[in-house]
Amino acid sequence: MDSTLTRISAPFTLKPIFSLAKETRFFSATPLSAFPLNRKLSSSKLQSSGRQNNVVFDESDFEAQRLSLDAKARDMMVETSRREMESGMDDDPKAWKWIIRKRIWDMMEARNIAQNPRPVHHRIPNFVGASAAAKRLGDLEVFRVADCVKVNPDSPQKQVRFLTLSGGKKLLTPQPRLRTGFFSVLESCTLPPGTINEACTSVGVAKYGKPIGLDEKIKVDLIVIGSVAVDPSTGARLGKGEGFAELEYGMLRYMGAVDDSTPVVTSVHDCQLVDDIPVEKLLIHDVAVDIICTPTQVIFTNTTIPKPKGIYWDKLSPEKLGQIRILRELKSRMERETGQKLPSGPSEKLPPTTRRRR
Repeated sequence: MDSTLTRISAPFTLKPIFSLAKETRFFSATPLSAFPLNRKLSSSKLQSSGRQNNVVFDESDFEAQRLSLDAKARDMMVETSRREMESGMDDDPKAWKWIIRKRIWDMMEARNIAQNPRPVHHRIPNFVGASAAAKRLGDLEVFRVADCVKVNPDSPQKQVRFLTLSGGKKLLTPQPRLRTGFFSVLESCTLPPGTINEACTSVGVAKYGKPIGLDEKIKVDLIVIGSVAVDPSTGARLGKGEGFAELEYGMLRYMGAVDDSTPVVTSVHDCQLVDDIPVEKLLIHDVAVDIICTPTQVIFTNTTIPKPKGIYWDKLSPEKLGQIRILRELKSRMERETGQKLPSGPSEKLPPTTRRRR
């Protein structure tokens, strides 16, 4: 590990790295306002045995579907990782990522650092000390001054979501794998009494959250992202391999909700810190982190890895595009307005998405 890293255990100010001026949020000069999106594309609020927008939802059915589809998604990722690792480093440029992920997942299980849901393989792994890491994150100045915090929906960041809501902040969180909608915003002042803990779960987000679309005027002050492995010397990060964190970040860039000055934080166990993520092999849409919070320390990475500027259509497979309605709408509108066909990425096999029941 790089001995020159700045390791801090007390709250600190990050003004040096986050004083960058805002940049244009598109690759082209076409503003997003030219592509107005219908907010009805976003998910409806889940009502327990209730009705909203003429759609009846059942809470237990939603959770059963979520668990089933998560299992199918992990099975698919098992096959993907096996295929890409067997093809070798020379034939598949993503094989090295799976080698690092597997090493971390195996170690966490072997050392009993993992927490439920287990096994942690093909997940953003929940870990012993996740609450302590969340407390360190909550003590950061960038968290304390933030009005709106985007937090991933995974188990190890549940306490971060709780601290966001209990601290009176807006919580922006995506539906898992964007399968039933887009982002939802939650605020403690709009929640029924005693429901903050429930609101931090996937069902609670869908039940109590206000769905938003890409045309929503919102400013995100801090992004909290889950990781499988992260290099504290560079800020390079690996997720579980599905690419949804990158899509979420790209959509926020399109919305103008974030820019290069928006800090990106991850909370992980100390054993998830690595020194062998080759920066030169990262893809243009990979999201690096500025701050790492573990149960024992806070690390300021001083990352120089460029932040993604939006959605890279040439990296997005037709299958994934087919599963995310709001992305299809955005792409088709941009193509109609510009008169140019946007590129598509290579094909891939994906698990099914949740089907709404009327």
